[in-house]
Amino acid sequence: MKQVKVYTAMSLDGFVADKAGKIDWLLGFPNPEGTDYGYADFFATIDTTLIGHTTYKDILAMGDFPYTEKTNYVFTRDRSLSTAPYVTFVSENIIDFVRELKAGTGKDIWLAGGGQLNGALLAENLIDEMILHVIPIVLGDGIPAFGGIPMEKVFQFTAAKPYSSGVLELHYKK
Repeated sequence: MKQVKVYTAMSLDGFVADKAGKIDWLLGFPNPEGTDYGYADFFATIDTTLIGHTTYKDILAMGDFPYTEKTNYVFTRDRSLSTAPYVTFVSENIIDFVRELKAGTGKDIWLAGGGQLNGALLAENLIDEMILHVIPIVLGDGIPAFGGIPMEKVFQFTAAKPYSSGVLELHYKK
């Protein structure tokens, strides 16, 4: 059975984007050593991405679509979207769709966000692992990492790795 993994960066106060939905604070964060924060190793473990439509548009705004060698699903309520390079738009029931994906074979699934999609899958216990990169910045307001859905979910801490930039990588499993 495939696992759904969250691999994301968030502020100290739990936001993945500012209140305008921008991630400039993240892109401009100093990384003098040029570390990839374990991204290449993580990326090798997945063959599928799950992306919310707003996050998808943000990814495209940064340049070329970066996950061309993966199977990519973009979740949207807009049923008129049917094709785009490298992605399949999904407007059906998200929960049923992800349960079906998890039952498949292959590598794991990256829940690439955003916050609403993360929250919806967390609420349904569909997230198996989280790799969170806590960036030492307080935004005060923004898009929460898990959609602001009131719930309590317990994960087991498995590892932590501090980086010289001040970023703290945290690993949790269900």
